[in-house]
Amino acid sequence: MALRMRSDLEILPEDIERMSTRDLCVGCRNGEGFELEFTMAFQPIVNVQTRTVYAHEALVRGPAGEGAGSILGQVTDANRYAFDQACRVKAIELAAQLGMPGLLSINFLPNAVYEPRNCLRVTLSAAKRFDFPIEQIMFEIAESEKVVDLDHVIRIVRAYERLGLTTAIDDFGAGWAGLNLLSEVRPQVVKLDRGLCHGLGADAGRQSIAKYAAAMAQELGIVVIAEGIEREEDLEILRNFGIELFQGFLFARPALERLPEIHWP
Repeated sequence: MALRMRSDLEILPEDIERMSTRDLCVGCRNGEGFELEFTMAFQPIVNVQTRTVYAHEALVRGPAGEGAGSILGQVTDANRYAFDQACRVKAIELAAQLGMPGLLSINFLPNAVYEPRNCLRVTLSAAKRFDFPIEQIMFEIAESEKVVDLDHVIRIVRAYERLGLTTAIDDFGAGWAGLNLLSEVRPQVVKLDRGLCHGLGADAGRQSIAKYAAAMAQELGIVVIAEGIEREEDLEILRNFGIELFQGFLFARPALERLPEIHWP
C-alpha cells in the first residue's frame, strides 16, 4: 500500500510502519548489526510539587548490571545506527513489562539518525508489539555528542513531535552547542546538566547561571528538569528558581530492569 505522504505534517504512525525494509538505511533495519548483549536500568524524574513521577530515563547497562561504558566503548561508526535502534527496542520492551508510569525517556544519538521517518519505523513497531503508547516516549538529544548538522537535528525533532513524541535536550550547559542548540531546536524539555546543579550552595556564580538558564527556558515555554541532584540544599535552591522536576541520587539510584523506590526528601 502506498504511503500517504502528502506533506511532512500529515505523516502518520501507520504510514511509517508500512514502510518496507527496502526503504530503510542499512544500519536501521530492525536494529540488526549490534549483537552485543545489553539491558537497561531506570532512574525516575520526579515532580517534587505533586510528588509524582514525570518520567523514567532508560540507561544502558551490561547484562549483569555492568556500567554503560562496558557497552558504549564498543559502539563504532559501523554499528552506531544499529545500537541506537536496539536501545529503543530494549527500553520500550522493559518499560511495557514494568507498566511504567509517566514518560519513558530514551537517549538518542542525533548523528545516528539518517532519516527520521525511516529510523522511527523500528520504534513504532516496538511500541505496537509491546503495547506501549508512543505518546509516552520522550527522546533526549545528547548535547555531549557534537552536532554535525544542526538542520538535520531540527528535522528529527520536528518529525518526532508531529508523531506525538516528546523531545528534550540532555545535559544542557555541558555540551557543544549550548544556547544555539536551544534557540534553534526549541525542544519541549531541557535537562540542566548536573555540573550546573551540583554544589550550588557554595557557588554564587553557578547559582546565577542555573537561575537564568532555567528562566530562559521557561520563558520559551520549555519544561525544565534539573539533573544530578544529590543534596537537599541544591534541591531547595533550584526549587526557588521555579523548577519542579528533578532527577538524581537524592530521589533514587538507577535500578536494573525495574522501577526503583523513590525517596521523597
